[in-house]
Amino acid sequence: MSSWYESHIDRQIREAQEAGAFDDLPGAGKPLPDRGELYDEDWWIRDLARREGLPGGVPPTLRLRREVEDLPSLLPTLRTEERVRKVVADLNTRIEQARRGMLDGPATILPPLDAEEIVRQWRTGR
Repeated sequence: MSSWYESHIDRQIREAQEAGAFDDLPGAGKPLPDRGELYDEDWWIRDLARREGLPGGVPPTLRLRREVEDLPSLLPTLRTEERVRKVVADLNTRIEQARRGMLDGPATILPPLDAEEIVRQWRTGR
């Protein structure tokens, strides 16, 4: 049973459909993309980054968090203590910028890195 009431918006949509306003839209008649992936709740972020052509697809604050997490695996590749200190100083500068809201992306509460502790880890790993 159809409703006897048609809202103003429903009427506009029906009239546009009858006039063929929706006939030649891009992607019309095509199936939704099947990526063959398991459900990921952040699918829309990746899709937006792909569509907008964002470099790396990840905001700078999230890239920074990843760099801090990956630092222990980077340490063995660094050859000198000076280089280790430079990497830590660079990360600390960007951490400070992120904490002040000067980097794009979600807020971060990363603590500054202890350069002496990281140098100590680098020495023991050598």
